[in-house]
Amino acid sequence: MPESRIRVMEIIARLNVGGPATQISGLIGRLNRDAFDHRLYVGDIDEEEGDHLRLHGAGPEFAGGDGGKAPPGRVHRVPGLGRSVSPAKDLAALAHLATAICHFRPHVLHTRTAKAGALGRIASALSGVPSARVHTFHGHLLDGYFSRPKRAAYVTFERLLAPMTCRLVTVGERVRDDLLAAKIGRPAQYTVIPPGVRIRPVPTRAAARLQLGLPQDAPVVAFVGRLTKVKRPDRLLATARAVFQRVPDCRFVLCGGGDLYDEVEREAARLPGEVRLLGWRKDTEAVYAAADVVLLTSDNEGTPLSLIEAGMTGTPVVSTRVGSVEEVVLDGRTGLLADRAPGHLARHVVRLLSDPALAGRMGEAARRWTASAFAADRLVADTENLYRTAAQDRGLSTAPEGARI
Repeated sequence: MPESRIRVMEIIARLNVGGPATQISGLIGRLNRDAFDHRLYVGDIDEEEGDHLRLHGAGPEFAGGDGGKAPPGRVHRVPGLGRSVSPAKDLAALAHLATAICHFRPHVLHTRTAKAGALGRIASALSGVPSARVHTFHGHLLDGYFSRPKRAAYVTFERLLAPMTCRLVTVGERVRDDLLAAKIGRPAQYTVIPPGVRIRPVPTRAAARLQLGLPQDAPVVAFVGRLTKVKRPDRLLATARAVFQRVPDCRFVLCGGGDLYDEVEREAARLPGEVRLLGWRKDTEAVYAAADVVLLTSDNEGTPLSLIEAGMTGTPVVSTRVGSVEEVVLDGRTGLLADRAPGHLARHVVRLLSDPALAGRMGEAARRWTASAFAADRLVADTENLYRTAAQDRGLSTAPEGARI
């Protein structure tokens, strides 16, 4: 590989099943290796979370490494860098990252998610290595995650970290606007890079239902995502109850896991219709293809991949109007958006279940829109351009500085 490559050190707290892990795994395999020497540093996931690498059978580029000394393109595990906060472990992770930065000397240091963003940027400052620091907000933690005191602390910390950051990246315009309204960073620092998605071959509706053991003639509503507080599975089940009152033969299919899985399973058993919990699956394209409607009930979202993937399979969506959802679902054209009331969500679901022609038109419009707006090739090009311009803006040379391997 040429020594003039731009060295990129990417840091994320964990690769649990979700949007950030999907985006990163897609990028790692497709960044131009003649132009970029990319290393990924990650922590461990919690027991109740799905492991993206294990679920998707990741290839050799996701083998373990340590301290910046593993072969290029491999993942480097950082002890203490998981989701949970622990002063002793966080300090160990900070020291580990600072050492890795000194060894690798990245032109671009790219952090993702809150904890990795804090530790990575502080480690970069402590190392003295003149990297262009980039941080991506895949969503934001301003609503639905924290109590008011914790939210205030988060906002304060992000305000302090923003001046030491070259570029702040968001996955949608609404996310950017909300962060600016919270006085995090300056408008000129922000770059919007929507997700890019490539799904596997989509089975026919009949084949997908056979694969999942669903009846061919029943209405099916699907949810794909984590069963955790911010996704509001309680609202999902309340919506299901209201739908069952109007469409008693409907089936709800929930694909995902999380800390509320057991509670959701107990509450779902009390509903007057069938709710099937599938756990984590890698064949989500079959779940979307089997569904007549995909439902999202979250309090907060960035730019949700599940809705993009649903669109790419030609399945219309009903969702709460939160975060940058409106940039994915064109209300009245590719799906229907609602306020957070279960009754409102249920009315939209019933409308689509009761009008297959309307659902078909919206699904086809969603397929065209998501294929053009959220292509994986566009994400790769946007990310490569981000790295080039960030390094150039900082005046960082890609000339050799000694051995890095």
